[in-house]
Amino acid sequence: MGIKAVLFDLHGTLAYCPNRMTDAEISDYLLKRGYEVSPQTLRAAWSFVAFIDYPKYGYRNWKSFFSRIFQRLGVEVDEETHSTLIEFLEGTPYQLFPDGARAVRKAKEVEFRTAIVTTIARFQFQEAIGPIQDCLDFVMTGYEARCDKSNLKMYLKVLEVLGVPPNSTVMVGDELPLDILLPKKLGIRAILLDREHKASQECRSADALVYDLDQAMETIIKWHGKKDSRVK
Repeated sequence: MGIKAVLFDLHGTLAYCPNRMTDAEISDYLLKRGYEVSPQTLRAAWSFVAFIDYPKYGYRNWKSFFSRIFQRLGVEVDEETHSTLIEFLEGTPYQLFPDGARAVRKAKEVEFRTAIVTTIARFQFQEAIGPIQDCLDFVMTGYEARCDKSNLKMYLKVLEVLGVPPNSTVMVGDELPLDILLPKKLGIRAILLDREHKASQECRSADALVYDLDQAMETIIKWHGKKDSRVK
């Protein structure tokens, strides 16, 4: 059976977030404002909101997202502190990798169904995917799936939405447990993206190892049995 759909991971695969504030930097800022929030407790609250609360409530902006984080921390911050923090975060948005844009457009050009599969809140990357929005059939986040990406339900849901069987679907991502091992449990073929050339023997678990998304699309088109001289 030929390939019918290509699923793309977001963070580290299609897009990246340059200069995003670290847990330590946010913690330092809050401490200077008089709020004692350690990097580890911040990370724990952030993870809880991202993986448990967001799938339930679907926060639409940084303000509501971080308000929930502060609630989880049991910390009430003043409006100036909150607003300034949000400005910092909004000032470092996601950006598409050049090969990310090319890969999604190529997938659509070859008439594959396409989707993003990520737990990340959509408001964080919506602007970044604007240039390829018309080439995406679906964007699956934790809210659409009502679960985080480590739950097989997310992959089952995206297959249902796209109307494709697992054995005609390919997942492309840079994280072995979530992007390779998990979808393969359903019979989805999986390509490991290794942008930094750091993959070890673990890559044997993937159906293919590539170093950029142009190579990924070459591989998928080859599997599909189509030749396209424009793929470079």
